[in-house]
Amino acid sequence: MPRTQFATRYDLRAPGADPATRQELYARAVEQAAYVDRHGMDALMVSEHHAAEDGYLPSPLLVASAFAAVTARVPITVSALLVNLYEPVRLAEDIAVLDLLSKGRVSYTFGLGYRPVEYELYGRSWETRGRDVEERIQAVLDAWSSGRTTPPPYSQPHPFLFYGGGSPAAARRAARLGLNFQPQHADAALKELYDRTCRDHGREPGFVLQAPGGGPANIFCAERPDEFWERYGEHLLADAVAYQEWHGEAGSYVVDHSRTVEEMQAAGVYVVLTADDLIERCRSGEVRLVTSHPACGGLPAEPSWESLRLVCETVLPAVRN
Repeated sequence: MPRTQFATRYDLRAPGADPATRQELYARAVEQAAYVDRHGMDALMVSEHHAAEDGYLPSPLLVASAFAAVTARVPITVSALLVNLYEPVRLAEDIAVLDLLSKGRVSYTFGLGYRPVEYELYGRSWETRGRDVEERIQAVLDAWSSGRTTPPPYSQPHPFLFYGGGSPAAARRAARLGLNFQPQHADAALKELYDRTCRDHGREPGFVLQAPGGGPANIFCAERPDEFWERYGEHLLADAVAYQEWHGEAGSYVVDHSRTVEEMQAAGVYVVLTADDLIERCRSGEVRLVTSHPACGGLPAEPSWESLRLVCETVLPAVRN
């Protein structure tokens, strides 16, 4: 039976937060990164979006650098990095420096993005975004392979790179560029298309990191789950509703279309469990990926730490042993 994986992710959105509250959230994330590193977590994830009223993290490379500085073991992933919003040579340099700082522990999922407002903010063309992202990714790869940028990355020939997306075009693009592929759906047809396109281009397929075929996308632990929902469910709902507004009716295993906390409790995309319940679900195979989201919707420090400690100090060792 495959081992249950444990990950912690941060997008640092906090609707209505003042600067002091937001600063505490960022500082707490760095402290928690060091904590999960010590307790055997399998991955730390940071995301990227721009022009979000709730302050969604716009600078994932900076936060990944802060995480790398306080950790020694845990892999860190930037998912997704919106390549069209960067100047390619500078991006190649920044990634190389972070690769040196982290000793190769940071991987990247390059993405196209799906919000026109982000392209408007940066003065980028929405109409040519598919062609542009291929050109920019190729420019990043060429900057490393040609030696034009210094210093070179620690990882050779470069850090571990995915291309992410949930469409056939994304699968073909990942294959053309010689990247690994991270589809946002558990769709076997996308993997087959990626594999076939790789071979059509004369290369063996890379690694495909598929979305889970089922199970919750965001897991929280609490001694009293009903009380957690009652006191902090609005933070989880704010997170879900924000994604609804961005994705519309588009499907993704992380999107919850609930409009009330009660609907969320029934939907099962965001779940709050006791440690014992989560242990049982992991052991039964119902949950293969435990993704903690300790800053979800600006979640306050007390429930954030309670959840993370229960996962790291009770659930993870019980499942692993």
